[in-house]
Amino acid sequence: MKRRRREMVQGYIYILPSLFFMVCFCLLPIFMSTYFSFTDYDIMTKADFVGVDNYSKIFSDKYIIDALKNTFVYVIVTVPIQTFLALVFAAFLADRMQNIVGNFLRSAMFIPVIASSVTTGAIWRTIFGTDGGIVNSILGIFGIDGLNWLGSSKTALICVCVVAIWKNVGYFLVIYYAGIMGLSPELYEAARVDGATSIQQFFKITMPMLKPINYLVITLGIIWSFQVFDLSYTMTNGGPGRSTVTLVMGIYNAAFKEYRMGYACAMAILLLIIILIINVVENVFFKEKEETAR
Repeated sequence: MKRRRREMVQGYIYILPSLFFMVCFCLLPIFMSTYFSFTDYDIMTKADFVGVDNYSKIFSDKYIIDALKNTFVYVIVTVPIQTFLALVFAAFLADRMQNIVGNFLRSAMFIPVIASSVTTGAIWRTIFGTDGGIVNSILGIFGIDGLNWLGSSKTALICVCVVAIWKNVGYFLVIYYAGIMGLSPELYEAARVDGATSIQQFFKITMPMLKPINYLVITLGIIWSFQVFDLSYTMTNGGPGRSTVTLVMGIYNAAFKEYRMGYACAMAILLLIIILIINVVENVFFKEKEETAR
């Protein structure tokens, strides 16, 4: 009994440093943000309690409504596409490219992941440039007139989505590749003996076995997409107009440009609630799929 208690104490001592940082930099900021979201706080003066005024203002603020719409569009576009591309590329590399060329391709596709988002946004802003941009130069070779990619409300958000997909695919590819390589080869050998094609093996073996990884990839993709700020800020600064403004950009502007910290905290709590709701729905969906499969 004493030995078990001593081991328990030792375990708590080991996790204490991580627990300290988690409380200080994760849990405490959430509670503080929740408190300040019910106040009129400008950082410089004492916070005045205003109840739910900040939350009521959010749903009547056209700027924030546009930011919410843009953020949801961004999530809906980027998450499915980057998940699909990462899965397809990982399956192809695991099945056909287990050699030095495949290793090079995996490394090359991971480079955008480790690149700074600010640097990435600046480079792609040049690539999508109206005059002398690489995209318009390529279109000019084929006699197609160039577009103002980042200066048009019809294409600016799409460009940001394209860059985000390009940057994130390599990360999720590595996760999928590790998952596929961890599957038992005997399952595929038995399927080939039974006459299953590569496509049938993919949908009947690979996809069902990758459900935990699908959950991880989709969850991370949703959270990262709702937190988008740096790409949109460096590529378009939220423009033209409000066509690429995101919710996090709205939080940043309210907190550090307008010094409406209470209002910014209310938007941050709203973002947290949205992500939690989506996560609950996702959990229910994957749980139902798992029960159906059984």
